[in-house]
Amino acid sequence: MPESEKSQPDPLSKTQRKKNMQELQNLGKKLIDLPEAQLEKIPLPENLLQAIYAAHQLKSHESIRRHLQYIGKIMRDIDPEPIETVLKKMQFHHHERTAHFHKVEQWRDKLIAGNDDILQDFLKEYPEVDRQQLRLLIRKAQKDQKNQKNTGGESGLFRFLRGIIG
Repeated sequence: MPESEKSQPDPLSKTQRKKNMQELQNLGKKLIDLPEAQLEKIPLPENLLQAIYAAHQLKSHESIRRHLQYIGKIMRDIDPEPIETVLKKMQFHHHERTAHFHKVEQWRDKLIAGNDDILQDFLKEYPEVDRQQLRLLIRKAQKDQKNQKNTGGESGLFRFLRGIIG
């Protein structure tokens, strides 16, 4: 066998080419679903960016499916790794924000439903907090729950806690 034939890589099977194309289309779908502000943070070629904006105008399922194939075709000529990296970072930050939100919610709910022990646990973990302000907000939220009214006690406590829990 001549040397030049040995150095050439094996051609991809039809199944593998289809799989690769489907992955590019899935990446294109993720890009289409992003808000414009996040799209601007991703290094995209102009023709791909225009195709993504054009996809936002499409309504029918079939036209979107065909357009995703077109986006996949455009993406064959670019390296998808930088795009995937930025998307993973965005997703990570989203998960961080969600986890922070849930942590604040849990503390708010425990403080409203809890006793003085839970308040002391919170004060141990966050000693810099204004204790008087915190107690006032907890009492207001508890009063709202007891009277089944919404005067902003829970949301006020949430905002206060969000500023403290970093």
